[in-house]
Amino acid sequence: MDLTILWFWIIAALFIGYFVLDGFDFGVGMSIPFLGKDETDKRVLINTIGPVWDLNETWLIVAGACLFAAFPEWYATLFSGFYLPLLLILLALIIRGVSFEYRHQRPESSWKKRFDLFIIVGSAVPSFLWGVAFANIVQGVPLDAGHNFTGNLFTLLNPFGLLGGLTTLLLFFTHGVVFVSLKTEGDIRDRARKIAVRSGVLAIVVAATFLAWTLIAHFSPGVLAGALVAAVALIASWVANLRGREGVAFALMAITIAAAVLTLFSALFPAVMPASNDPANSLTIANASSSQYTLEIMSWTALAFLPLIVGYQAWTYWIFRKRITRKHIEAHAH
Repeated sequence: MDLTILWFWIIAALFIGYFVLDGFDFGVGMSIPFLGKDETDKRVLINTIGPVWDLNETWLIVAGACLFAAFPEWYATLFSGFYLPLLLILLALIIRGVSFEYRHQRPESSWKKRFDLFIIVGSAVPSFLWGVAFANIVQGVPLDAGHNFTGNLFTLLNPFGLLGGLTTLLLFFTHGVVFVSLKTEGDIRDRARKIAVRSGVLAIVVAATFLAWTLIAHFSPGVLAGALVAAVALIASWVANLRGREGVAFALMAITIAAAVLTLFSALFPAVMPASNDPANSLTIANASSSQYTLEIMSWTALAFLPLIVGYQAWTYWIFRKRITRKHIEAHAH
C-alpha cells in the first residue's frame, strides 16, 4: 500500500480513538448540571473518569504529532487557518484539566462551583468545536494558491459546520451519560440512563440529518457504509440503554462515533483540505505528505509503539473497571 494512503487512515484511526475515548470524558463533564445533585454526586461523576481522562487525551497529542510528521502541509494549513477555534479548544482542555486537579484543594462550595463551571465549559466547547472543525474540513474552505486559508471564523460558522458541532456535542453528551450509568450504581445510575434516553433521541435526529447531508454532498460506497453503520449503531444503543443494558449501549455508542468519524474521513479522501473556491488549490494526500523516507521511519516506529500504547490503556481500563458509588465517596470523606 502507498504509505501516504496508509498514514491518512492511521491518522483517521487516531482521531477515532480520541473522539471515542475523550468523547465520553466530555459527556461526563457536561452532565454535571444534570446529574450532580450534591457534592457527593459530583465527586462520583468526576471519579468515573478520574483515572483515565488524561490518558484519553494522549490520543490527540499522538494524532497531532503524526499529522505534523506525515502531512506537514495539511498541518500548517489546518493550524493556521483554524487557529482561533483550535486555540479555544486548547484553552478549554487546559481549564478542564486544571479543574480536575484543583476543585478538591479547598472546602468552600464557591471554590468548587467555580471549577465545576470550568469543567462544564471545558467539556462543551471542545465537543462543539471539534464537530465544526471537521465538518468544515470535509466541506472545504477557501484556500489560495499557496494553500493558505483566506476566510475567517465566520466562514467556519456556516450551517453545515454548526450542524457538525451540534452533532458531536449531542453524541459526546449521550456517550458520557451512558458511561456514567455503566460506572455507577443506585439513583445516579437510574437518572443517567433516563437522561441518555432523552438526549439519545435528539442525537439520533441531529446526527441523521448531518450524516444524510454528508452523504448527499460526498456520495461514495465508503461514505454510505459508514453512515449506515453509524445510524444503526446509534439507534441500537438507544434501544439497549432503554432496556438497561448500559454495557451494550456504551459499546454501540463507541461504534457510532467511530463510524461517524470514519464517514467523514471517507468523504474527505483523497483530499485532506479541499478548497471550496478553486479545486486546483486543494491539498491532497499526494501534495501534502512528507517524503517517502520519513513515512517509512514513521511506519516502523508506529509498528513498535502503538501496540504498547493500546495495551497500556486497555490494562488501565481493566484495573479501574469497578463501579463507583456514593458509599465509596462518603467512606473516603470520613
